[in-house]
Amino acid sequence: MSEIRSGAVTLKGGPIDLAGAALSVGAAAPDFSLQSIGLEEVSLSSSAGKTRIIATVPSLDTGVCHDETRKFNEHAAGLENTEVIVVSMDLPFGLKRWCGAEGIENVKTLSAHRCTKFGEDYGVLIKGGPLDRCLARAVFVVGADGNLKHVEYVSETTEHPNYDAALAAAKG
Repeated sequence: MSEIRSGAVTLKGGPIDLAGAALSVGAAAPDFSLQSIGLEEVSLSSSAGKTRIIATVPSLDTGVCHDETRKFNEHAAGLENTEVIVVSMDLPFGLKRWCGAEGIENVKTLSAHRCTKFGEDYGVLIKGGPLDRCLARAVFVVGADGNLKHVEYVSETTEHPNYDAALAAAKG
């Protein structure tokens, strides 16, 4: 059974429960199997040798998630040997529609809808409440060596992450 962390993250000021342990800088990033907008399986090891920025969001159909993904898309084009991944529980069909409508080409959007393992392994799976089974907002930077260089669990789900810190970790 997965550990439940209470109150580390809020939704509009109210505490939410997250399943899984919080990850730490220096630890190995857990591998995963997620579904792409083309319905292919994508793993962390699929991009081995690159730096990866992994942003988890509740849903691309919300304002902050929308803005966050667009911002990472803008910065992704200028990052060398770096892949930017946005993960949500949205279905691949919805991700494809959204990316097409928004002109998102530099970010890979992946769906964790098939199971909760990714959310538990990264400590971002929301348990209970109005966002049950969605992912909390967080940003992980995984170095080319597979280890975490930056970890941010955004304390208020409706707020933006620290883009500058994530981008600096990816570049450094």
